[in-house]
Amino acid sequence: MYSGRHAVSEPQLYTPAEAAQLLKVPESWLRKKAAARMIPCTFVGKHLRFSSTDLTQIVEAGARQPRPAAHRARAS
Repeated sequence: MYSGRHAVSEPQLYTPAEAAQLLKVPESWLRKKAAARMIPCTFVGKHLRFSSTDLTQIVEAGARQPRPAAHRARAS
């Protein structure tokens, strides 16, 4: 019987529109990358969703370290 109480916290899943809004990217970009398996995503049946972990991994994969000062000076 369902009591409405959850002993274990449920993972937060976001629709593509919600995830795109959180990441501040176009939903079409997110869907294309997910379809090409270029970013982590979650399927619930046929429905594309993004977990909090998926979103964190997308952000971390896009992180870039600053170039060393010597390299920046040569590039100018």
